[in-house]
Order: sequence, then C-alpha cells, then structure tokens
Amino acid sequence: MRRMTARAQLKEPNAQMQYTVTMSDLPLSCPMPDMSLWNSHPRVYLPIEATGFAKCPYCGAEYTLERPG
Repeated sequence: MRRMTARAQLKEPNAQMQYTVTMSDLPLSCPMPDMSLWNSHPRVYLPIEATGFAKCPYCGAEYTLERPG
C-alpha cells in the first residue's frame, strides 16, 4: 500500500510550460524526478548551468535557473 501512496504524491509531468528551478534541482531533467513518467516522454537531461535557461526538446517546457544572490 505504501507504493501506491508514494506514486500518488508524484507531480503530473508537463502540467505547466514554465518552471523555475534552483541549484538543488541539478542535474536538471525533464520530466523532473518528482514527476511521474508513465504518461510522459522519456527522461532527458537539460544543460542549464551555463545560460540559466533550458527548453525540453520533447514537450517544449521551459526551465529558468534561479541563482542565489
């Protein structure tokens, strides 16, 4: 029964088109680890460190890196 509860707590992937992420979310992947994979595209890692911006080639979700400071 615990497995069902853990899965139910996962966020829906591709539910929004813009996400703000922090350094603690790196390495960045789409869908992110706290999202379910069963109804999404394959997980892809996105390089965001250099520019602070990344766009998923599968679903078009845009990620902005929030840097401390």
